Amino acid sequence: MSWIREGELNLIEKLSANILKAGPMPKHVAFIMDGNRRYARKRQVERQEGHTQGFDKLAETLRWCLNLSIHEVTVYAFSIENFKRSKDEVDGLMELAKQKFIRLLEEQDNLEKHGVCIRVLGDLTLLPLDLQQHIARAVVATRTHNKCFLNVCFAYTSRHEIANAVGEMAWGVEQGLIKSSDVSEALLSRCLYSSNSPNPDLLIRTSGEVRLSDFLLWQTSHSCLVFQSVLWPEYSFWNLCDAILQYQLNHRPLQKARDQHREGQALQQHEADRACLADLLQHHGNGKPLDAQRRREALLNYTASREERVQDFLGALQHKRDSFLTDLTSQAALA
Repeated sequence: MSWIREGELNLIEKLSANILKAGPMPKHVAFIMDGNRRYARKRQVERQEGHTQGFDKLAETLRWCLNLSIHEVTVYAFSIENFKRSKDEVDGLMELAKQKFIRLLEEQDNLEKHGVCIRVLGDLTLLPLDLQQHIARAVVATRTHNKCFLNVCFAYTSRHEIANAVGEMAWGVEQGLIKSSDVSEALLSRCLYSSNSPNPDLLIRTSGEVRLSDFLLWQTSHSCLVFQSVLWPEYSFWNLCDAILQYQLNHRPLQKARDQHREGQALQQHEADRACLADLLQHHGNGKPLDAQRRREALLNYTASREERVQDFLGALQHKRDSFLTDLTSQAALA
């Protein structure tokens, strides 16, 4: 099954989509694709068949999203917690993932046609080396595409992601790229696996479970959360429309909360810069107080130097992550 299914919506679906698109539409939707195993039990088929049907449903859902002008999708494909499942099931999921990433590499023309950029978010070092290499090749092959984005969370939990981001900032301080005073909530956000994406507007979980299961906890604090009882392999276009309608009904208060948080972050950073500047003047100044104009100029200079440090650090961090993927693709080419 292809990652991106070709095809248009039928007439009723198109009409419904056009009605929905008259209102505010989510630009980024995240899915917790839950219910594959229960679907397999319900249909009395092997567990692995449930997971295969779940992937097929993802391909269909991506087509719906493209037709609804939703250009970014993030999916929870494999949690670090899933390693606790039986060896047979974990091995089966690793093999299925390998097959799907190999298939992705075979249909690069289709991905290029739609401009699909594939990103894999998670700790790839926890995966078998051959799967790491296939993932790296897929990510590198599509990294310049920019029409739509599919983020696959694999070997992922949000707590692991946040802990990793803290470690990256500590690395930046150790390397002398940033100062400990540069560490902030905003900088942590830019060190997450998902730093190249806007936060999801809408998060959907299927199967009736009403919890986030350690998925995008940091990124979804101002997202619309929709929990639906349908099992993921049975998900339909109309389920997606229902979730989008719920997003539209809650759009205004969500947008207000986002704006307030953004303003609060900017104020928090401004106050932090003022405190750092005051500390610098106290320890390194000539003892004479600055007048208001010179203090404003000093604050602007301090802020500019901090932003420059942060940008250099983020560039070094991106280079480190890119080099990891490039090294994997080189290993794959030599194998």
